[in-house]
Amino acid sequence: MSNSDDSSAGPRRRARPVRLLTAAVFALAGLLFVTSFNTSKGTNIRTDASLLKLSDLIEERSQDNAELEESTGAARRRVDALADRDDGSTKAQDAKLAALRAASGTEELSGKGLTVTLNDAPPNATARIPNVPEPQPNDLVIHQQDLQAVVNALWQGGAEGIQVMDQRLISTSAVRCVGNTLILQGRVYSPPYKISAVGDPAALKKALAASPALQNYQAYVNAYGLGWKVDEHKALTLPAYSGTVDLHYAKPVATTP
Repeated sequence: MSNSDDSSAGPRRRARPVRLLTAAVFALAGLLFVTSFNTSKGTNIRTDASLLKLSDLIEERSQDNAELEESTGAARRRVDALADRDDGSTKAQDAKLAALRAASGTEELSGKGLTVTLNDAPPNATARIPNVPEPQPNDLVIHQQDLQAVVNALWQGGAEGIQVMDQRLISTSAVRCVGNTLILQGRVYSPPYKISAVGDPAALKKALAASPALQNYQAYVNAYGLGWKVDEHKALTLPAYSGTVDLHYAKPVATTP
């Protein structure tokens, strides 16, 4: 009896854990299906098509910043008009203030000048002259130092004002690139990049030609076809800077008399 009881009880004891394990697997599978349904909400969770891409977020913020700049510029113009209407200042003081505004970039500026256009080389570019190695990806795109070199050369050439793309530069402007895009005062731009300056065209061209950094850039223009174009203007108008002029990270140093 004992032998027959043991043999009949043994399989039943082994079968019960198996049934419990099977039930647990089905329960877990059901939980995964429910979680997947709640997560997807009817979308394909194996793609990121429904997610906001970083590039889209940057573009959205750039557009928001452009709209804020326009509203800030309009508010500043109204404030300036009210201040100029009855501020009790003399004509000499008004003239000095106007000169300071022009120098600061917060006033529209017109005159002779030129525009420099920089652009990436064609993606399939190869060496165009003998004894030059085939280009690497970084050899075919515009870098931050290229844009900075143009801006610095134009200031060195006596530019009265400079505009990069559609924005006027002021003393706190920073020309920065992230990857293959330009970030200027909270807005994002892609090549071709246009840099315009009001000033004596001959002096500006001379400064561009004398810049060691741009001489190096010209070597890549000749070797791989990077874009370089200079257009002279008899009449050029640069818009007034319309963004904030408050210092967020730097503070003026108090001087003792």
